[in-house]
Amino acid sequence: MYQREFENLLRQTPPRAMLFYGENHYLISSYLQHYMNITSASDSMLTLYFEEYSFDKAKAYLSQSSLFGGTNLLIIKRDKKIPKKELEVLIELVAKSYDNFLLFHYQGKASDAKSLQSAFSPKKGANWLRVFEPNIGESINILYKKAKTIGLDIDHYALQHLMLLLNNNLASSANELDKLAILKGKVTSKDIDRLVYSTAPLAIEELLTDLFEKKPIVNTLSQLLELGEDEFSLLRSTQFFINQIFLFNIYMKLNGHIDSKAILGYKLPKQIENKKANLAMGIKASALLKIFEHLLEVELEIKNTPPTNREVLLYGAFIKIQSFL
Repeated sequence: MYQREFENLLRQTPPRAMLFYGENHYLISSYLQHYMNITSASDSMLTLYFEEYSFDKAKAYLSQSSLFGGTNLLIIKRDKKIPKKELEVLIELVAKSYDNFLLFHYQGKASDAKSLQSAFSPKKGANWLRVFEPNIGESINILYKKAKTIGLDIDHYALQHLMLLLNNNLASSANELDKLAILKGKVTSKDIDRLVYSTAPLAIEELLTDLFEKKPIVNTLSQLLELGEDEFSLLRSTQFFINQIFLFNIYMKLNGHIDSKAILGYKLPKQIENKKANLAMGIKASALLKIFEHLLEVELEIKNTPPTNREVLLYGAFIKIQSFL
C-alpha cells in the first residue's frame, strides 16, 4: 500500500496492525503520532525499540486487558526483522480485540521488508505502508501544513530556504519550525539565516565522501554553492579531507589498524572513523599525490579567473579528481 491510499484509510477505518518502512522516517513518525492521538493511548502504550524487543513481553501486553480500560498500543521499532511466526501471533492477538493496536516501524533495508508484508495481510485486519523520500516540492508542502497547524506565518519561499540551509533534511526542518513558532509576525528568510544553524559542514563531509566513492556530487555541490559556500572554502575543505585520508592510509600501512585519536589528535565517532578507513584502504598513495598536485593547480587557476567562471572550474576539478580514483 502507498501513501495516498493509507491516508484515505486513516480518515475512515485505520488498520489496527501496520508495518511501516521506507526512506522517510519523519513521515512514519508522524503516522505513529497520529495513532497515539486517535487512540489516546500515550499513557498505556508499550514501546519496544531495537534490542528492547521481546516476543514474550509483546505477547503478554497484547494478551491483557488495558490497565486503563482503553487501548493497548504496541509500537515496535527495529532494524532487524521479527520472525514471521512471532508476527503472526501478535497480529492474531490484535484481531481478537478492538482495543489492540500493533505498529511495527521496520528500519532495515526496504528490499528486506518485502518478506514481512505477507504477515500484515488485510484479511487479518492488518496492512503495510512503504514511504518514499519526498522531493523538495513535497517536503515544502508537508512543512507548510505543519506551519499552518502550529500557527506559524511563513511562505513557500522561506520554507524552501530553510530546507536548503538544512541540506533538505525534512525532520530537522520540521523541528526548526517549532522553534521559529515563538516569533511574532511573519517568518522570513532573514529570520532563518539569523536563527537556524546551517548543516553545511555536514554537507561538505557528505560531498567529499561521495566524491571519493565515485558517486554523483552535482546536486550536493550546487546546494553548497547556493548556501553561500565559495569555491576557495570548498577547495580548502577538500584539501583538508584528502590530507586526513592520506594520514589514515599511511598509519594503516605502518600499524595494520586505525586509531583516529593517534592520527588526528582527537577521536572520531566510530562510524566516521570506519568510513575514512575504508576510503583510505581503497586509494593508492600515488593517486592521492596526483589529487594534491591537481588541487594546487586548480587553486592557482581559480585565483586568476573572474568570479563568474570559478564555479565551472570547481566542477571540473571534482570530475578530474574522480578520474584519479
